[in-house]
Amino acid sequence: MSKENILIVDDEEDVLELIRYNLDKNGYKLDTATSGEDALAKAKAKMPDLIILDLMLPGIDGLEVCKKIKNDPKTQSIPIIMLTAKSEESDIITGLELGADDYVTKPFSPKVLIARVRRILHRNIVRDQEQAPIKIRDLTIDPPRRQVFIKDKPVDLTFTEFNILCILAKRPGLVFTRYQIVDSLHGDNYLVTDRAVDVQI
Repeated sequence: MSKENILIVDDEEDVLELIRYNLDKNGYKLDTATSGEDALAKAKAKMPDLIILDLMLPGIDGLEVCKKIKNDPKTQSIPIIMLTAKSEESDIITGLELGADDYVTKPFSPKVLIARVRRILHRNIVRDQEQAPIKIRDLTIDPPRRQVFIKDKPVDLTFTEFNILCILAKRPGLVFTRYQIVDSLHGDNYLVTDRAVDVQI
């Protein structure tokens, strides 16, 4: 059974219980938060392996929580699955640009959510095994520290910009379509407008 720790953030008790029940049944360790402030505190204190984050929260909303987590060096590597209403495409794009790893629309299938959780956790294990620095001429990328240098000068990149740079740098000379980049970032069958990739590029 899995032993990864997952933080569930949602202020709707029935949704929280549905997610908690299905993740517990699949062997995950669980913690919950019902506000943005509580989510940030628990993310820093407990460093979960993954966060399932509702966008509509009292106090600090989910997008701001995502931004703060991804901008904090201590928590920025924690993957985030956003929970959102289907009509909130702009929020989905914003969340992905801030560094969220995936999104699930409400109402959702517990089986689909579990599949996405497993995929992201597995992807992170594979990613952790590919941690050697990447050097191309004057460019140096340090994946474990998520740092980029050009001639020893640090370059500031967002979470997603860094991931895209790694994808391209690991396969120099190859041409990627928008969809290949999206698939490399988030996996197959991921539904998001390709314009989100244009923004990052």
